[in-house]
Amino acid sequence: MQVQDVSVVWRDSKRHLWVLGLVAPGCALLPSTLVGLTGFRVFWWIGPIVVFAIIPVLDILLGDDGDNPPDEVYRQLSSDRYYRWCTYLFLPILLSGLTVAAYLWADPALSVVDKLGLAATVGLMGGVGINAAHELGHRVERHERWLAKVALAPSGYGHFFVEHNRGHHVRVATPADPASARFGESLYRFLPRSIGGSLVSAWRLERQRLRRGHRSVWSPRNHILQSWSMTVALFGLFVAVRGVTILPYLLLQALVAIVTLETVNYVEHYGLLRQRRDARRYERPQPRHSWNSDSLVTNILLFHLQRHSDHHANPARRYQTLRSLDGAPQLPRGYAAMILLAFVPALWRRVMDQRVLAHHDGDITLVNVCPRRRAAILAKYARTSPTAEHVGAGPGPVAPGVSTGSAHAVTMRPVIRPPHDRDGDLRDETARV
Repeated sequence: MQVQDVSVVWRDSKRHLWVLGLVAPGCALLPSTLVGLTGFRVFWWIGPIVVFAIIPVLDILLGDDGDNPPDEVYRQLSSDRYYRWCTYLFLPILLSGLTVAAYLWADPALSVVDKLGLAATVGLMGGVGINAAHELGHRVERHERWLAKVALAPSGYGHFFVEHNRGHHVRVATPADPASARFGESLYRFLPRSIGGSLVSAWRLERQRLRRGHRSVWSPRNHILQSWSMTVALFGLFVAVRGVTILPYLLLQALVAIVTLETVNYVEHYGLLRQRRDARRYERPQPRHSWNSDSLVTNILLFHLQRHSDHHANPARRYQTLRSLDGAPQLPRGYAAMILLAFVPALWRRVMDQRVLAHHDGDITLVNVCPRRRAAILAKYARTSPTAEHVGAGPGPVAPGVSTGSAHAVTMRPVIRPPHDRDGDLRDETARV
């Protein structure tokens, strides 16, 4: 049999658009210029205006992306250094914006409201900066991993470097993951659970890693301490130069960045659940375990973060190679609009709860249910008695055989136990770092 080589010609239609991903950190440099040119002080709030008004409208007007790179070009596309520089350049722009903001926060001519607007703008861009750190932190190249820590310095969220890679990616879409939102859980209950749980988990994971190398948790090799030291040095420099009066605004912008990141986490896995193989193992992450959107504008600004299913199924893929996969549950709008919706729990539940149930064919027992509301939720949505072993729904009672006015007829599914797979093992980490 003769095999003929096939040459695939493919061009990335978004290649020259990726530099627009630098618009986000650039927004932190715009407020003073726009206010100076127009006299409109509302431009101190340009960050929230762009993220929560302009981007959702552009997503609707310009529609979905729909451009998937073929497998044949993966190696060439992944090794193209142009895409790496788009993320590298994010960092100096982000730090420049924070530097300008620190100078302005010390200016007594600015009102408190103006300074709060500037903090919100810088913080939102810092939240997008954590996404850049997310991209860099997944790489094996040493310098990119260090750049990830630099990108986390403005937000003070350095433990994300450890927890995301070695905690979240192992436990994603399970009740054990603090960053996977549960069905019926509001954003306001999720935030303290995710922020606090991620910090505790990251410290435990790093302590275990260092102990294996016979090192103290206070070792200079502690990734969390390295990242936090960058934050202390950065904030300390700003305070030393501009005075202690800017410290509340530095802390506020960091808080805004953290809340932005964690709200994205809330959106990405709400109600989705990997099923158990046995008492210790879950199935491998599949495309169905992450919410996706393929809105073009947000795809560009967030470096394909919205193609989250492919990211969890293939964490080593660089952002330019991520695909929109069949079987991945789709959000009704882009991440920017969904973040805004998440802040109104009643609207969020109205839009998303039925989508979660539809994604699981109406079977509430396959959903990651909030333990605090488990009994009420199971009673509301379950209509038939269980007929098979209950798996994967986390701790709590099995759905009782009650009848309600729910539109979903629920039946329990039999347990399928494929061969054991180390990728589905809920160990503390996937690899030594």
